[in-house]
Amino acid sequence: MKITIIGGSGFVGTRLIDFLRASKEIDVLNIDKRDSTQFPEITQIGDVRDKVLLKSQLQGVDLVVLLAAEHRDDVAPVSLYYDVNVQGMKNTLEAMQAHNIKRIIFTSSVAIYGLDKDNPDESFPADPFNHYGKSKWQAELLLQEWHKLHPDWNINIIRPTVIFGEGNRGNVYNLLSQIATGRFMMIGKGNNSKSMSYIGNIVAFIHFLICEKKEGYNVYNYVDKPDFTTNDLVYHTGKILNKSIPTLHIPYILGMLGGYGFDVLAWLTRKKLKISSVRVKKFCAVTQYDSTKMRTSGFTPPYSIETGLRRMLEAEFMK
Repeated sequence: MKITIIGGSGFVGTRLIDFLRASKEIDVLNIDKRDSTQFPEITQIGDVRDKVLLKSQLQGVDLVVLLAAEHRDDVAPVSLYYDVNVQGMKNTLEAMQAHNIKRIIFTSSVAIYGLDKDNPDESFPADPFNHYGKSKWQAELLLQEWHKLHPDWNINIIRPTVIFGEGNRGNVYNLLSQIATGRFMMIGKGNNSKSMSYIGNIVAFIHFLICEKKEGYNVYNYVDKPDFTTNDLVYHTGKILNKSIPTLHIPYILGMLGGYGFDVLAWLTRKKLKISSVRVKKFCAVTQYDSTKMRTSGFTPPYSIETGLRRMLEAEFMK
């Protein structure tokens, strides 16, 4: 089977390529706008916004895994979210159709549900609060319409919550780094649940979809259970690192005011800062999602969430 990963030079894509290449039955190609540091020999420079080039690169492919996305909180201009996440989806589908490729796995996001929702499952109505979530939902709508016109296609959509793991430099890494170095301040009470996904389980689930879900239109939330609260995350981090973690609690309203202050500073300096009102809001929000459908699909995650957390902390902070 020849599989092309679009956007495979980043964190998830690199781990996925490494996982898939262990199978002698899978031939992997990576298309990305930047080269891969670990797999340059199977990487072609491309861009989902360039349909002509994309069409030429998908010849002879059996299945496409679409990872490419604009996802940071501070992307500018905001039109990039829609150019890459929505138009990029349209370009990919049309390029696939040109070569009669009928299988696609798309990594969407639980961001389509919005913030502070009551444990939404896959049937929950979309209510995204930011441009990233809105553009991911619009990309899903394109897939819905496409499948109505192409019912013989196999379309699998994964909506993962925040992904963490060794080598990641996203929000979870920043949070764990602050906790591990004693520079952490708790905004709010810390009782808000935080659904998370370990990278080793995410790539294993994608492989499961490739091998086991070959028909129909399927949508899955991906969450590793149990959900931690922010207080739980601080506790487990301290226990794994064998550190006493002092926690200073900042009232939510003061945290948001501080976030707005950093928004103004970022605007004045034209610099991207690690703190913003959006990130404070996301930090304090309940981000808990139902993953019953994934857990009853026949897939067994190879790692517990505690093991995933330990592996990341040992790799990043116990060298």
